[in-house]
Amino acid sequence: MNFQGIFYHLCFFHTALSLQHVRWCTISEQEQAKCNDMSAAFTDANILPNVLCVRGGSAINCTHMIKNNLADAVTLDGGTIYQAGKEHNLKPVVGEVYDQEIGTSYYAVAVVRKNSFISINSLKGVKSCHTGINRTVGWNVPVGYLIDSGRMSVMGCNVPKAVSEYFSASCVPGANNVNYPKSLCQLCKGDASGQDKCERNSKEQYYDYSGAFRCLAEGAGDVAFVKHSTVSENTDGQTPSSWAQELHSRDFQLLCRDGSTAEVTDWRKCHLARVPAHAVVVRPDTDGSLIFQMLKQGQQRFQMFDSAAYNAKNLLFKDTTTELVPITNQNYQAWLGDEYMHAMQGLSCDPTRLPESLRWCVVLTEEIWKCSEMAVAFKKKNLKPEIQCVSAKTTEQCMEMIQKKESDAVSVDGVDIYIAGNMYGLVPAAGESYSADDNSNMYYAVALVKRNNSNAFTINDLKGKKSCHTGYGRMAGWNIPIGVLIKRGFIRPMDCNIPQAVSDFFSASCVPAAKMDNYPSKLCELCIGDNSGNNKCYASTQERYYSYSGAFRCLMEDSGDVAFVKHSTVFENTDGNNADSWALHLQSSDFQLLCPNGARAEITQFAQCHLAQVPAQVVMVHPDTNIFAVYGLLDKAQDFFGNDSNGNGFKMFDSSDFLGTDLIFKDSTVKIVPVGEKRTYAEWLGSEYIDSLEGMQSPQCSGAAAISMNIIVLPAASGLLIRFYS
Repeated sequence: MNFQGIFYHLCFFHTALSLQHVRWCTISEQEQAKCNDMSAAFTDANILPNVLCVRGGSAINCTHMIKNNLADAVTLDGGTIYQAGKEHNLKPVVGEVYDQEIGTSYYAVAVVRKNSFISINSLKGVKSCHTGINRTVGWNVPVGYLIDSGRMSVMGCNVPKAVSEYFSASCVPGANNVNYPKSLCQLCKGDASGQDKCERNSKEQYYDYSGAFRCLAEGAGDVAFVKHSTVSENTDGQTPSSWAQELHSRDFQLLCRDGSTAEVTDWRKCHLARVPAHAVVVRPDTDGSLIFQMLKQGQQRFQMFDSAAYNAKNLLFKDTTTELVPITNQNYQAWLGDEYMHAMQGLSCDPTRLPESLRWCVVLTEEIWKCSEMAVAFKKKNLKPEIQCVSAKTTEQCMEMIQKKESDAVSVDGVDIYIAGNMYGLVPAAGESYSADDNSNMYYAVALVKRNNSNAFTINDLKGKKSCHTGYGRMAGWNIPIGVLIKRGFIRPMDCNIPQAVSDFFSASCVPAAKMDNYPSKLCELCIGDNSGNNKCYASTQERYYSYSGAFRCLMEDSGDVAFVKHSTVFENTDGNNADSWALHLQSSDFQLLCPNGARAEITQFAQCHLAQVPAQVVMVHPDTNIFAVYGLLDKAQDFFGNDSNGNGFKMFDSSDFLGTDLIFKDSTVKIVPVGEKRTYAEWLGSEYIDSLEGMQSPQCSGAAAISMNIIVLPAASGLLIRFYS
């Protein structure tokens, strides 16, 4: 081992055991001067360990130095603590306190005028006021929150451009160089003579907390992103500033994360994020209690929280600090908190780390064809990252390639989402929505029955009843209801023979596509075929009881007692919405739902009474892939290619030009939507849906039995996941 290596290991050993010196990292000449004075004061008072001051130049550089054992401690803000913890495993050990009322934090809020009718969900297109570029409550938290929650999309990790396209105009002091869109400075005022417009200092009248609030108060902007105390400090006569003399706090309100509004005094409940105080960070092996004891003693000997003597502010510690406290839970996630962590994740899209291309995995020949056209179309519009098409033999092979980082993205639905997440560790990046309503990126699988006061049987009374299904292996008509009934112990398969178990449970059924040699004939007993009685039990419209409307017709004509369909089926076929003769006079009020809790409910109560929510198709990626970059690309792409009449040639949600259906995206997709808080496969699918899938598992299943039943059995975390093919 060379001398440098020996020195490194000796330093590491000393640091871990004794910490005889604390090398404090500084980021400016003034801070170095204050640190040297602090070190001298500590030495005079015989405070140990000794403080040595080392120059880092920047907060980020200091974190690298601490990681590499060239420094030991530095005070960081929340955003840098996030980076230091995530990238270098540094830990916070001592926190600053600014106000006894709120302790080691403050709150980032969005303020609007009380008569504005603006909510957090309607910010797109309004004018915005910010404290300054890259500042915590004025930029990082609100922008990070809007990205993380899916309200703002970012293409190519270009956050300033995304903000400029989201708000109609802004004042973001400091965003005045050539790299920023001009609209970010459009609302700024400059000094009294109009000079220094959009500067990141007090010459810009709309700079800092009070400036951003002034931007709102004077009507330049519609929303101001400030801290929780800003309104009270600048209204009701609390400031001598002439512009604020007539302002009253009652004329303003806060925007809450849930879409509501609140009084400006209600910031504890209504805010964008709790912002953690600055904290001293060290390496994982450093004893944080020694650092705290040293600083605690030092407070009595040196003006640690005053930087006036050095003609600067906030050197080493923030000047507003009243005391320092030890941090008990010394990990960066706990110190930052969930709200702030999510905002930082939204901002973590770094253009320099974004890959040049997104490798999209496709299976079918027609899908490869469409993917190639999509790549060309996206490139013509300069969408980033560019699409590169990768082919695989199966969807599962796509998942494996993404797991190995040989590909980046694949579109999957239903059980494939479960497999992608459960077996390959993939995560959702963007979902599909099948209606203009943002909440419609799923449907509900329901058990539908006729209203019958004299025989109001429940889900617990289904044994021996006659059943109508959309088709064998279909989600709402077979997989979910049968999975739920198995999971609850009503249906008990033997030797993996689920079709036989279903036949034994119901007295008769119509399950289109179940007409196979080794399947019980009772599964097709209620089917009626076409008008001539041919094509009975076929998986096509020639079987009149096929699909959603067919299963509903099976119930309506009293062939069956219960129909397993989706929640919209009854509405689409009653009250004059279906002109076919069999449905013409049907009333939706004549039907009810069977609830899992044993009750019956009205058909309008499907959100509370259903077997499972069926999630939309989703784009799955490796967990290391930036999901905001993937959604940002697709969201921008659908502006050009999402509408059938876009005039740009390529159509994202139409596969007819490629002689196929549902290629890459489902043809019924109206728009691509963010995953929001559904960041894992389990959150996207929901517990009810997973229960129905896992209900299709059977401990008696053997490989031979599965193959004989035309079933593929895949290993899952909790047993055997059975995948049906009709």
